[in-house]
Amino acid sequence: MSSSSVSELNQDLALKFAQLALGHVRRPYPFKLDQVLAGDEDVLPPRTLHPIFHGSFDWHSCVHGYWLLARLYRRLPIEPTGREIASLFNEMLTPDKVAGELAYLQRPTSAGFERPYGWAWLLMLSAELERIEGRPWAANLRPLAHAFADRFKAFLPKATYPIRTGTHYSTAFALALAHEYAGEVGDHDLTRLIETTARGWYLGDAGAVAWEPSGDDFLSPTLMEAECLRRVLPSPDFRMWFSRFLPDAAERRPATLFTPATVSDRSDGKIAHLDGLNLSRAWCWRAIARSLAASDPVRDVALAAADEHLAAGLAHVAGDYMGEHWLATFALLALEA
Repeated sequence: MSSSSVSELNQDLALKFAQLALGHVRRPYPFKLDQVLAGDEDVLPPRTLHPIFHGSFDWHSCVHGYWLLARLYRRLPIEPTGREIASLFNEMLTPDKVAGELAYLQRPTSAGFERPYGWAWLLMLSAELERIEGRPWAANLRPLAHAFADRFKAFLPKATYPIRTGTHYSTAFALALAHEYAGEVGDHDLTRLIETTARGWYLGDAGAVAWEPSGDDFLSPTLMEAECLRRVLPSPDFRMWFSRFLPDAAERRPATLFTPATVSDRSDGKIAHLDGLNLSRAWCWRAIARSLAASDPVRDVALAAADEHLAAGLAHVAGDYMGEHWLATFALLALEA
């Protein structure tokens, strides 16, 4: 069976994803820094600036590479790969290396570092580690997770407007992931802040036009907003809101949301984002369908759209490093949705 025809996570795919991530989370170069220089002394190699997350082309991709490994370690017995993951975490997720990551974050020039995408993924990694029993990794990472949770608490009250984009600046994506973390660790203040913010930003939206994709989207601005509200609203409230937000979804309109994106050049890092768009749409459509009533005609349409997008994206998780360093994460989200 080809990977493009798979609809659920299996051992073969888990092994493939884990081996991809193990191959890049410590690959030092190429690496794209997110850094504001305060002086010559800041010109240092990534492994010095980021003792843990210095692989995978950029900091946030390295973080969610670790999340993928943690998720697979907990969910599936993929030995001896599980022992490789544990060995990596024992070496890298240590108090001193976490302190090094925290020191970078606390620099005056790092106030906007990785906001909000990297913030959200660090919290997702922390939440996943908290689910793993008998290991010190979650406790070791907590100081860094608390620092990013505090950044959300400081930022959201002054963020007057959402950022409606299909790239790293998407506030809907960040709120969705941070909400999962807050629920996992019992951070009720963060949970309430996220829910209040999401309602204020998105609850009045209706009749989405869905002018997408843009040329470097890896998230659907439209579906990501829906997935965010799906997580923070009670199911009856979400269903009512969704019927207003996409009132013609049963007729597969807007058509842009039901048509997988075309990827013309997978060696171009921005164009390769569109493979991620197909995978993240599959994730959102599956999750949304799960929350709709069984009798809702949109449910089957959403599931069919998810299958189409998953098939379009899954075959391209590996092949070129511009996609290979991150796409498996979104494939896993889609397969587990």
